[in-house]
Amino acid sequence: MASVKLAKHSMNFCECIYELSSAKPVKNALGLTDGSIDKTKKFIRFIIQEEKEGKTLSRVLLDENSNVIGITTLMSINDEKKSCHIGTWIGFDYWGKGYNEASKIAILRIAFEDLGLEKVFAGARKINIRSQKAQEKLPFIRLYVENEFPEEHAALEEKAKEPCVLHAFFKKDFIKYLQRKN
Repeated sequence: MASVKLAKHSMNFCECIYELSSAKPVKNALGLTDGSIDKTKKFIRFIIQEEKEGKTLSRVLLDENSNVIGITTLMSINDEKKSCHIGTWIGFDYWGKGYNEASKIAILRIAFEDLGLEKVFAGARKINIRSQKAQEKLPFIRLYVENEFPEEHAALEEKAKEPCVLHAFFKKDFIKYLQRKN
């Protein structure tokens, strides 16, 4: 399996993040408009501030050779509900190489072990079939939990401004997966 390292956001990664997120398949999957280096710098400053405020925990994904390959983020962290939402994007050249699962394992360890969360929601726009298929491959995810968590689903669709699916990672499922793996 592929492996990733997680790095804190830094302006040093700005050009790589901009280039990866500007590739048409990534831009379309994320629903991004045309960006710029300045917009990417603004995004990084925003993420760093959100993290300082405890709302978000976001990391740059690095491959085995320390190349920037994407970003994974825990957002809308709710200590009271012990939950958050996750978002991950990976550069087009790195698709299909196992980095999605590796990145989820790395960031979910932080969510469940360090932050003490119990569930992490993973949504996808219904038109983003590729994202849904990538999530469906993960052996430690529960699919289609919209009926169990209608408020989370409604909030996701409100944010996306379009129909979405809602999946979730649960701490107990993730721990069982890690125990079976070892």
